Amino acid sequence: MKHAGLLFLAASLLCGRIEAHHSFSAEYDDKRPVTLSGKVTEMKWSNPHGWIYLDVVGADGKVTNWALETSAANGLIRRGWRKEDLPPGTELQVEGWQARNGAATANIRVVTLSDGRRLFAGTSNQNAQQEK
Repeated sequence: MKHAGLLFLAASLLCGRIEAHHSFSAEYDDKRPVTLSGKVTEMKWSNPHGWIYLDVVGADGKVTNWALETSAANGLIRRGWRKEDLPPGTELQVEGWQARNGAATANIRVVTLSDGRRLFAGTSNQNAQQEK
């Protein structure tokens, strides 16, 4: 019994971290670029990714709420984002790549606000042209 603690510690160190971070190509398809325009419904400043939720009106008039993955909150702030940039109702355009499963989910590269300001979202797509 006295060795159980050491055994547990050794097993924990050898197994490493159980929750692995996904790669871009595991979830998104860089051959499925999307450009979306719509209104922000919510912005989640979270880690390891921030999320923008955007209502997009399709050609048929149907509204789809897209979930848009960005880099972590700290990374967004370092790139010049401010929490007050995207209140609900803000109109914007995003460029990124759709989820492999075809869901209304995308990893985004850049956000363009209605005043023309562009904010880099910190995509994890290694093939993307990086912006500062």
